[in-house]
Formats: sequence, C-alpha cells, structure tokens
Amino acid sequence: MTGTGDLGRRIIHCRERLGLTREQVAEHADMSPGYLKYLEENPDVPDTGALYRLADALQTTVPELLGGGQDRPPGHGPAMAHPTSEVLDQEACLRLIEPGGIGRVAFNGSHGPTVLPVNYTMCNGAIVFRTAAGGAMDRDLRSGMEGVDIKIAFEIDQIDETNREGWSVLVQGPAHHVSPDEADDVAGAEVTPWVGGERRLYIRIVPQQVSGRRIHGV
Repeated sequence: MTGTGDLGRRIIHCRERLGLTREQVAEHADMSPGYLKYLEENPDVPDTGALYRLADALQTTVPELLGGGQDRPPGHGPAMAHPTSEVLDQEACLRLIEPGGIGRVAFNGSHGPTVLPVNYTMCNGAIVFRTAAGGAMDRDLRSGMEGVDIKIAFEIDQIDETNREGWSVLVQGPAHHVSPDEADDVAGAEVTPWVGGERRLYIRIVPQQVSGRRIHGV
C-alpha cells in the first residue's frame, strides 16, 4: 500500500473494524469492488455523492473519513437521546481489552498524579507494556523495597462517536518490573511503543481489581 493516501487508510481501518469485506462495503455504497479497491490503494477522493454513500456504508461521517477532527479529543457532540450505562463484569472487561492497543497508566509520579498513554498487550493474563530503563516512569514505579511493587491503575476505552456509544475498563494491580531472569514470563508479549526509542524494560500488571462500564442505547 505504498501509494495509499489518508482516505484509503481510513477506509481500510473502518472496514476492518466493522469486519466487512470489500464486496460488502461496495454493495452498500453502490460502487464496484474494483473502484473501492482503487480508493483504498491510491491517493484519490471520489465525488461527493460516492463519499457520502461510502461513509454511510462504513458507519462513519464524511468529515471523519476525510480526517476532520483528528487533532481534537474524542467525544464531541451530544449524547444519544436515552443512553444506558451498563456495569460490566470482570470476564466482559478482560474480553474487551484482550486484543491490546493503547491504554493509560495512572500513578503517583515524582511531580504529582501522572497519567500516560502506553501501548500494551495481554500476556498470560497480565497487561504488559514497555518503558525506558532508568527513565522517569521506571523510577516512579519502583517502591524502593525489594519484592514490593507499587499498585497502579490502568485504563482502556473505546469511543464510537458515530453511534454515540463506548466502553471503558479500569484495571488495578501491582506494576512489576520484569527482570532478565523472568524474561520467559513475557516471551510472547509482542508490543512496540509508538513513541519509539530504547524502551526495553517490560512492566507487567497482574489485574487484582477490574471494573468497567458500557454506554449504549436502549
């Protein structure tokens, strides 16, 4: 996809998020699968009518499909008419966060309460992310006592602005620095921080308390 433009990448992302084939989206958008393939793989924009049909087929909006609002926090716009808040049990929470992605780690840092986004994955029932050895997070998450880990919070959420729905999961547990002797414990943890750099220290959070909520329509 060397020549794919921003629109093409967003079409692919939305289509895969919905679990739809190219043929299914093309049929709903009243265009040929070949033309949809062209839009996914080339930096081009269709006419206004086709763009609106495509956005409808992908359950999004034209501005979002064109990248509008990318520099704003999610959640703008009114809530749905009659939202329902559902309490999620632990099993449902863990199922939602199982695919991994980006979450937020919260702890008392050297400069006060701190919340930072990190890429994470689930490995052997634990949340695993990477940070820089000797860095600020590494130091802040150490208790200074042998065998004693600091308990922290980890939050993951997903917001569907188009349908005005979403969910959030909060995990609390000890932040354990994985030593070289424990490398086998995270051998399957394939996680690469977006921020890059030498972030080779693995932090593992074993969930002790898990809670979550989902907002949806009646």
